[in-house]
Amino acid sequence: CFSNVWASYLFLALSSLFRGTRLAGINICCVERDGHFAAHVRLEIYSLSLLCKSASPYKAVYPKRVGSISLCLKFQGQVNLHVFEDWCGGSVEQLRRNLHFPLHPHTRTTLKKLAASPKWTNYGLRIFGYLHPFSDGEFQFAISADDNAEFWLSPGESILDLQLLASVGKTGKEWTAPGEFGKFKSQKSRPVKLSAMSKYYFEVLHKQDDKGTDHVVVAVSTLPRAAFRWHFISSSRHFLPNSFLHFYIVYNPGAMEHSADMLKPDPRDTIYKLPLVRKSQLRKILPDCPYKPSYLVNGFPLERYQGLQFVHLSFVYPNDYTQKVVVVEEQEEEEEEEVEGEVNEEEEFRYMPAFDQLVNWQQTFRASNLDFQVLRTDWIDLKCNTSGNLLLKEKEALEVTHAFLKKLNQKNKGRFQLLRVVNVEKRQDHLRGSRYLLELELVARDKRIVRFSEYVFARDWHGSSSGEQEGIMKDLAWGRQRHLLARKTEPALCWPAGFSWNHRAVVHFIVPVKNQARWVLQFISDMEELFRVTKDPYFNVIITDYSSDDMDVEKALKKSSLRRYQYLRLTGNFQRSAGLQAGINLVKDSHSIIFLCDLHIHFPSGIIDSIRKHCVEGKMAFAPMVMRLHCGASPKWPDGYWEVNGFGLLGIYKSDLVRVGGMNTRDFGEKWGGEDWELLDRIFQAGLEVERLSLRNFFHHFHSKRGMWNRRQLKM
Repeated sequence: CFSNVWASYLFLALSSLFRGTRLAGINICCVERDGHFAAHVRLEIYSLSLLCKSASPYKAVYPKRVGSISLCLKFQGQVNLHVFEDWCGGSVEQLRRNLHFPLHPHTRTTLKKLAASPKWTNYGLRIFGYLHPFSDGEFQFAISADDNAEFWLSPGESILDLQLLASVGKTGKEWTAPGEFGKFKSQKSRPVKLSAMSKYYFEVLHKQDDKGTDHVVVAVSTLPRAAFRWHFISSSRHFLPNSFLHFYIVYNPGAMEHSADMLKPDPRDTIYKLPLVRKSQLRKILPDCPYKPSYLVNGFPLERYQGLQFVHLSFVYPNDYTQKVVVVEEQEEEEEEEVEGEVNEEEEFRYMPAFDQLVNWQQTFRASNLDFQVLRTDWIDLKCNTSGNLLLKEKEALEVTHAFLKKLNQKNKGRFQLLRVVNVEKRQDHLRGSRYLLELELVARDKRIVRFSEYVFARDWHGSSSGEQEGIMKDLAWGRQRHLLARKTEPALCWPAGFSWNHRAVVHFIVPVKNQARWVLQFISDMEELFRVTKDPYFNVIITDYSSDDMDVEKALKKSSLRRYQYLRLTGNFQRSAGLQAGINLVKDSHSIIFLCDLHIHFPSGIIDSIRKHCVEGKMAFAPMVMRLHCGASPKWPDGYWEVNGFGLLGIYKSDLVRVGGMNTRDFGEKWGGEDWELLDRIFQAGLEVERLSLRNFFHHFHSKRGMWNRRQLKM
């Protein structure tokens, strides 16, 4: 079988991260040169002294004695297998985009031979370990897979020197049949010299989509084609998960970048880093004025879920590029096959001439300026999830900015100069004037760069609306309100009474969990990164845990670098509303902000600042729109849609949440879906506004419901 054959090899990886069975030998699958499986060969273990390490800090693993030599048989004849489930696409590059890759797989187990076929869909595999040849020589490796796969091998024990030796495809469209090693040139490696005195680290990556015969097989042949024997031993080195972080950076340096403009740097993303203009420099530059928008519900009785009809969108300037990027994949055109048949000589054929249509390449047409934003209104469209934020006209944004800077420098004697307009948000009120959030980057006289981020109100001013729009609104108005619609040439700005945000309000992120270890670890890691980047001491993490048995959540929080966190252990089945309310009850300061959160969220670095700016105690709550990522998409490859229907991610002051009655735990127990809309009804009835914006780089990770919450897995 060893002459002129391909033989699939097995690996032995000794790692204290995994558990396995004790075997007395190794199975090797021999493959004939034409790709067909031939036989299985049993190789006995040779006398090698190995040091066994404990698979658990609390349980020792004792080596088995063979004569006078210690053999660790715990991982004899096995390879380490990590599984990443529920991830679309067929390319290895898409596997690398997975949030949990490579440190947090869904499953950690072992294989007894390197010929895997789980008969499943939308998953990725990572198989790794060490190999040790029985004798010196030159070897050639080959790989077959459906869909794509890669085989990496180091020239020694180091994981930093991995080299790609063989692969099947790059785009996710390529595949082979099991054991088919000659379909692509890349499937076979160059000759590799291996020594019996060395151990060699290897890695196999495999990605499967939702169709085809899922499998991955690796084979090896000796050079020249003579009989050979393999013997695989494990390394005594103990790899911790963090050991692989640097390793993946080494051999995956150049991933493709998405073309979405939203991923490109924008001053909005980092404005929170700038110091704010001092309150003393803003005092009395604008007069105070009463502020009560005409669109407030304030006590009006609503039917259940009717609050959705009162949600309005805000306008932003400049363009924040939250419009969804639609990626159109080119489809290959299949050539029509000519079917040749027997010609009956007696049959009479009539020749029909064919004509090609004449193309007028000199044809032109008349085009006019087109702005789709003019066609949009601030009413929320629950069927449109790709449009992003409404865009504010540049002329209007600059008029408001100019009016404010004029007042600012009159009071401060020209101390500030405008560096750039970072962000302007407009909440439209056709009857009483519009409210604006002005965010400006200013240069002070002492060359310090500061930011202005405050709300101003343009009373009785309606922006740069067209004459047609103004006429329509006048027709809708009546009585003494008609004069409110008169056009003013310049906005008269004022401070809206009681409508200012607290720059140092504590933000509490509340998340209920149950048996979601990978996502909990990712959430804690994201919160740590948020603190590391922002250095913001005024936020707190609250996790309410329904007695998770897949990890110690409290221990993970204690080990984290978070300065502020709270943990509450609950019992029973998972209940989102009750879990959130339990977290709300832990917050004692009624003047702090509650952010009702989800576990599967990617946060932009400015999220804390955004929540503070858009929550005003007694006046306004904040329901940011999140982009739901499609299966196989990631924050660096954000293909998805804006969640216009969901209001589960909500920022609101504790005092306001208590006033509206908190979470409805009576009607929404073990079921969820609709509890956010019901809460929205009560928020509007209490006379609060709800700010609704699409946030840049604010994503909801794709995940399935397998193994989540109160679900159970069927036993085979």
